[in-house]
Amino acid sequence: MNTATKTDSPSATQRAYNRLREMIVTAKIAPGQRLKVESLKDLLDTGASPIREALSHLSSDQLVERLDQRGFRVAAVSDAQFHEILTLRCALETMALSASIATGSQEWEDALVIAHHRMSRVPRGDVETFEAHHKAFHTALLNDCGMPILLRLCDQLYDLNIRYRYLAGQANAYGSRDVTQEHRDIMEAALDRDASLAAERLVDHYTKTGEFLAGQLNRLAAAV
Repeated sequence: MNTATKTDSPSATQRAYNRLREMIVTAKIAPGQRLKVESLKDLLDTGASPIREALSHLSSDQLVERLDQRGFRVAAVSDAQFHEILTLRCALETMALSASIATGSQEWEDALVIAHHRMSRVPRGDVETFEAHHKAFHTALLNDCGMPILLRLCDQLYDLNIRYRYLAGQANAYGSRDVTQEHRDIMEAALDRDASLAAERLVDHYTKTGEFLAGQLNRLAAAV
């Protein structure tokens, strides 16, 4: 007879990981906050073992910091880290996007169009749904690059970046920018198999967003 409890199963660890990751990425748990296993047991309705395993995985994702003999805390944020994430995203996603454009199949094209269509139909006021489809679109751009390690790094950097967006506040006003058109322009260049133009548009999109978020974060820091 299998005596393992439900909370000791791999699915319990995955559930704890997913829930904690979502709360950290969306800034529901603040940077630097201690993550006490006993408190998290009640919050996540699971046992200590799955929580410790989930925290270890999140530490590998750079979203949690392990404290020597003192448990865990949510990873800190900084202006230097924010700009490093932006630099790495531009470099690595350009590489992945170029590879996808070079080898992408008809299925890749179809998936990209569908992802863009779904994203474009979500009201920007529905933040959680939009963010899910926004990530799906940016992931679809890269998905046929044939380099799973690179995709994993891009996914990790996306989550590290999106945390800064939530910390800056989900401001919908991007000044004179037409973000919807920026997404369409990136997609169309990718579908036209113009790797140089697609990469240029992607980097410009990320750079503009990075400058906007940096300004939001600086204003928040000045107000504290």
